[in-house]
Amino acid sequence: MDTVLFITQLLVVLGCIVMGTRSSGVGLGLWGGTGVAILVFVFRLSPGNPPVDALLIVLVVVLASSMMQSAGGIDWMVSIAAKLISKSPKQITLVAPLVAFLFSVGAGTSNILYPLLPVIQDLAYRNGIRPSRPLSLSVVATGVALACSPVSAAMAAMVTLTDTAPWNFELIDILKVTIPAAVVGIVLSSIVVNRLGKDIADDEAIQAKIAAGEIAAPQSDAHAVKAQVTVTSAGRNAAIIFLLGVAAIVFFGLFKGLRPLTADGDPVTMTPIIEIVMFVAGTLILLVSRPKVSEIPTMTVFKAGMVSAIALFGLAWLTDTFLGAHTTLIAEGVGGLVTAVPWIFALGVFLVCVLTTSQSTATRTIVPIGLAAGIPLGLLTGMWAGAFAGIYLLPTNGSQIAAANFDTTGSTKLGTKLVDHSFFVPTLVLAATTIAAGAAFGAIWGG
Repeated sequence: MDTVLFITQLLVVLGCIVMGTRSSGVGLGLWGGTGVAILVFVFRLSPGNPPVDALLIVLVVVLASSMMQSAGGIDWMVSIAAKLISKSPKQITLVAPLVAFLFSVGAGTSNILYPLLPVIQDLAYRNGIRPSRPLSLSVVATGVALACSPVSAAMAAMVTLTDTAPWNFELIDILKVTIPAAVVGIVLSSIVVNRLGKDIADDEAIQAKIAAGEIAAPQSDAHAVKAQVTVTSAGRNAAIIFLLGVAAIVFFGLFKGLRPLTADGDPVTMTPIIEIVMFVAGTLILLVSRPKVSEIPTMTVFKAGMVSAIALFGLAWLTDTFLGAHTTLIAEGVGGLVTAVPWIFALGVFLVCVLTTSQSTATRTIVPIGLAAGIPLGLLTGMWAGAFAGIYLLPTNGSQIAAANFDTTGSTKLGTKLVDHSFFVPTLVLAATTIAAGAAFGAIWGG
């Protein structure tokens, strides 16, 4: 009977995730909350714990990020990123994804990529490089970047799960696994992606467009391509303040002894540290750069962050309610399977990323299962980071659509059969290489 109830309740959880995925956006949160209602009122389970700490981190980080965006800080970061990419145009398939990764880590969002897409496309084409190569990998690289950012929603979800007893696996422990794993994954993936598709000179479709006068022939010049953004001193100052806030979070993660002490004499955990630092950063941006507070709710970062928070609230509450009622069964049954074949955990995170296109949702849904199964924290963290590439397996993400639209050559395709688009192979390659590298670094750092 217990097994039947477990399977039935699991089907409720999966059904709500599927329905939420079909609705997308805030629909994920609504269906998650409805699933909690079914488990509590129909199956009489005790309500789980809503992810309050993770939600608070997301809210304050989104607030600070939106202040920075309103002041022009993201535009300034984009201009710097464009200059870095322009310095090595011949190696753009490697440099562009690394720069996109770096700035997504700093900003805590992949939205920073959008203004860079025309820069990447233009520089690649001017230098005779098929634009789909750097464009596709740059898009996918921003996915794994959120497992390396101290201020992403996914990291907020992860820290609040692992930075507690009995694991005590803190932010810095996560970063020292995910960052090198992601960098290795991007470098190895660039080697593979640089061989995908025909070269411009051999591509009949591109050559036909050139012959018809639809696009100009590739012609490199000495002038760097500039991002179409307006750079201001207020934006520069806002970005610097925000990045100093990110650096402060990493600093307190590294040096636990410098944190304030609680009444028990223990250092304050990283959850309130992140919240406090981001509040201070947002306030300093308000004082120094003076963005219009009334505009904050209209910022794209704010809107995307609120959607993520609602989805995280509903689905994380749903999975916590289910897992809390079946901890022993999962630890003994599923735990034995995951322990014997750890890659199943990575596959679980990957598939939830595919279905929900939300790394924070995948974190709160699958990571608790991995923790209950007893997967070593280092190994779990490495696999978790690589699986984030899964949000780009299907051609439904906004940055994928934008990349295809910016590519005037038509080499970046969205496809018609779900698996024939330009991001499919880069997604699989980056996921596999980052997971493998993450497992290796996780074994080195332990946990």
